[in-house]
Amino acid sequence: MADFCVVGGGVAGLVIARRLTASGAAVTLFEASDRLGGTVARHQVGGIGLDAGAESFAVRGGAVAALLGELGMQDDIVAPAPGPAWLQPVTGDAVPLPATALLGIPADPLADDVVRVVGRVAAERAALLDARPGDEVPATLGELVRQRMGDDLLDLLVAPVVHGVHSQHPDELPVARAHPGLADAVATAGSLSAAVARLRAAAPPGAAVAGIRGGINRLVPALAEDLERRGGDLRLGARVDDLGALDGTVIVAAPGVASPAAPGRRIDLVTLVVEQEELDAAPRGTGLLVAAGAPVGARALTHATAKWEWLRDAAAGRHVVRLSYDRTPADPVAAAVADAETLLGAPLPVVVDAAHVSWVRPAAASVPSGLVVVGETVAGSGLAGIIAHAERTAADLLAR
Repeated sequence: MADFCVVGGGVAGLVIARRLTASGAAVTLFEASDRLGGTVARHQVGGIGLDAGAESFAVRGGAVAALLGELGMQDDIVAPAPGPAWLQPVTGDAVPLPATALLGIPADPLADDVVRVVGRVAAERAALLDARPGDEVPATLGELVRQRMGDDLLDLLVAPVVHGVHSQHPDELPVARAHPGLADAVATAGSLSAAVARLRAAAPPGAAVAGIRGGINRLVPALAEDLERRGGDLRLGARVDDLGALDGTVIVAAPGVASPAAPGRRIDLVTLVVEQEELDAAPRGTGLLVAAGAPVGARALTHATAKWEWLRDAAAGRHVVRLSYDRTPADPVAAAVADAETLLGAPLPVVVDAAHVSWVRPAAASVPSGLVVVGETVAGSGLAGIIAHAERTAADLLAR
């Protein structure tokens, strides 16, 4: 008889099942499909093993690095190539994102690299608004930026960055989830720009994200193998229709299992493997975020072989480019090639291979009383938040 039953074999389900099993509990994990990992997956494109979902994780909080250390993968944590991401504005050429910003929120609205994106008028309005006495910090990041820096800065700079990081508009993103210390920093500093400056100064040096040599997808088999080694019971192709029929404490790690799921947001990812010497110089750094209204359908582009040294070596002179979409193009590969040419400023005459995958990012969910839920519906997007939440939930369960 199981002490805990985990429904859903994505990363959150695997993490909490492993942690509970490590404590000596009897744990059974049920996964309805024939594979583990959820949206963290692997595929072959042009003969290269690549991530079919997330390809990096936020280092803030240290939860992912700590887990990788326990799994013996600490030496495989890699930092991306240095340098700023770029932004494709509504009009004009792509520009580097402001150097001193947090999720696109500038520490100095009047800095030249901010003015270059939003224009002098919007920058001056942002500085004027942020100089006013502060009110209570609102619930969402969008409303906070709108109040303190205006609509134009929100739409032209912050929204593309937040969408690229969280796959949400800032109006949908709680301030606490955007950055756990932002609300207190605003209240203490008296302005949004000063709060950003303080948080950036307090942040540890180095990149805000990291990856795993060989791909983030390596985390899934490592978790599964460690779970089974510790005595956990993994069951694939095991759909659960009645939570009440399960033994012990039930933990839901799959969207829509506990209650009817709210409509999610479909994400499409097109990966291109191309040959183009002009890309050797990484003309747009490690990639671009795209402002709404820009002349492309993609919302973001990652020049993956410019971002990750291990992948550049594996690609052997070819380039890997990933483009994400909120709306599925009629011909995803053709659209991705055209958008990549526009965003990178270079033709792509030789496309070696391409792949198109999609998934649904679940909406936030309220948790019914008495039910234990982990995963993206309660922790938000991003491996760091999902893993940290699953670890905290396991600790709470073991403390009862």
